[in-house]
Amino acid sequence: MTDPKTLSTALLAIGLSFPAVAAEPDLNPQNDVYFGNFHIHSSWSFDAYINGAATGPDGAYRWAKGEEIPGGGDGTPLKIKVPLDWYIVADHAEYLGALPMMADEDSPASKHPLADAITGDDPKASFDAYTEILDGISNRNKDPILGSDEISTDIWSKVIKNADKHYEPGKFTTFVGFEWTSNPSWQNLHRIVFFKGSENLPDKPLSAVDTDVPEELWAWMNQQRENGAEVLAVPHNGNASNGLMFPTEQSYGGSALTEDYAENRMRNEPVYEITQIKGTSETHPKLSPNDEFGGFELWDYTLASTATPPEKKKGGYMREALIRGLKLEAEGNGNPFKYGFIGDSDTHNSAATIEEDNYSGKFGFENDPKHRLEGPPGVSEAAAKQVRQFSSGGVAGVWAGANTREEIFEAIARKETYATSGPRLKVRFFGGFDYGENSLEDSDWLKAAYDKGVPMGGDLTAAPDGKAPSFLIHAMKEANGANLDRIQIIKGWLDENGEPQEKIYDVALSDGRKAAEDGDVPPVGNTVNTRDATYTNDIGDAQLATVWTDPDFQADQRAVYYARVLQIPTPRWSLYDAVKLGVEPPKDLPTSIQERAWTSPIWYTP
Repeated sequence: MTDPKTLSTALLAIGLSFPAVAAEPDLNPQNDVYFGNFHIHSSWSFDAYINGAATGPDGAYRWAKGEEIPGGGDGTPLKIKVPLDWYIVADHAEYLGALPMMADEDSPASKHPLADAITGDDPKASFDAYTEILDGISNRNKDPILGSDEISTDIWSKVIKNADKHYEPGKFTTFVGFEWTSNPSWQNLHRIVFFKGSENLPDKPLSAVDTDVPEELWAWMNQQRENGAEVLAVPHNGNASNGLMFPTEQSYGGSALTEDYAENRMRNEPVYEITQIKGTSETHPKLSPNDEFGGFELWDYTLASTATPPEKKKGGYMREALIRGLKLEAEGNGNPFKYGFIGDSDTHNSAATIEEDNYSGKFGFENDPKHRLEGPPGVSEAAAKQVRQFSSGGVAGVWAGANTREEIFEAIARKETYATSGPRLKVRFFGGFDYGENSLEDSDWLKAAYDKGVPMGGDLTAAPDGKAPSFLIHAMKEANGANLDRIQIIKGWLDENGEPQEKIYDVALSDGRKAAEDGDVPPVGNTVNTRDATYTNDIGDAQLATVWTDPDFQADQRAVYYARVLQIPTPRWSLYDAVKLGVEPPKDLPTSIQERAWTSPIWYTP
């Protein structure tokens, strides 16, 4: 059989043409980093539509590629400064795409009793209708019109077509996805669900109206694999789960924390969304009182409209669960919390708005900066404060062989991922027993790092002759972004009594700073000018790198390590907005923050 490229050349020689053959992207065996978002909502999500989302999935994908799209709110269009590499529009499965169809007279949705209120100009009537729909979802009372198979299957087919339309292998990657929105008693158990390809997919997504139990979601996902569709889920916002996300005794679904439970959970959801608009759930000061940077961008609420803080912190934050998982595994129950990390958005207006100086809020109405700082007209002060405390959202960095569905999906499955709070820092993290203290100085250090150890998301076992593991960490600031303050290693382990412990090590410091004998580190400083929301890179370093060997290692103790990279202080979005509006910055918010990255962990098992 003649090779198509050879035939094409021959045809061109005689003045004819042959359809172009799409070249497979070259694979980099040492991987490149690709930045993107899993957690994106458009006007096809019921809550996004009611709250002013201006575009559907097509607009969302165009925004991620760098195009300008309508923004709603005050009318300001949305445009990212630096395009992303990949994007997943994951609209809520609950009544997917049904509410926009209320404006279509030919759709059954237009005959819904709430259609006039939702599509009308009365904001109170619209919000009351939204509350009624949300209550029905939360109580699993399926609306026969909005949840009809006719609407669900039609919209889902369009979700698939939109993702395929915008997929450009090697240049821009999309995935077919949705959000499963379980929130029993307003406690967050949400997951983003996405498929490796677009073949052999179900007729419609699984909705939390069908089931709000994670184990039943995983059973559905296991069935999709049997049907020929590879699929993964990403849980998020444990901080709003009131301890349900990482259960301490039995799960919300009634499962004991056994090895089977752990295996099923990790098969289906290998990475966790550690930061997003609704806050960061790495840790909490009540759980990590000795972590001076542990109170970063907290959003301490359940999903109830009453602005109620969760009573339980344990079970809601990743670090505590990560270390507790070691104990469960040591007891023979497997590790159900062996997660890699990603950062994400949760925008409900198509645009991830991950750039702090280009933030446009979570919902469409927040495209007006006055509404971001003060809340929309008529809301309580408590509700307005919740909106002010939103973060600008995070980003997922994925180390993959190429920018394709196959390579990015596999990198996520093996947890070679990291989270950032928005900036696109480049961070490498490796662990092994054969790295030398000068390993990073070799010209081929990266190949050796893979050959002699494991990357983030990997496992180390059986320390040779009790030798302590060493870790290679290399971090570069975002192009045209802020300098770096420091690299830290967060270690969790089980002590001689089998009890969870944690410790933070400052392993690389900018500006030639040194830690004092008691471990204290002088602050990097703060150049933020609150009058005009500017900063300078007169402090910090453009890159930091080190080889660190655990000085407290004991070969018989289970341990987990991850790296945290901090930037120098920069203005928070709320300061940018205050300057833009010519008002005083809110006194209940910081004017500057130290953006950061968190690598997926590396685990050590004796």
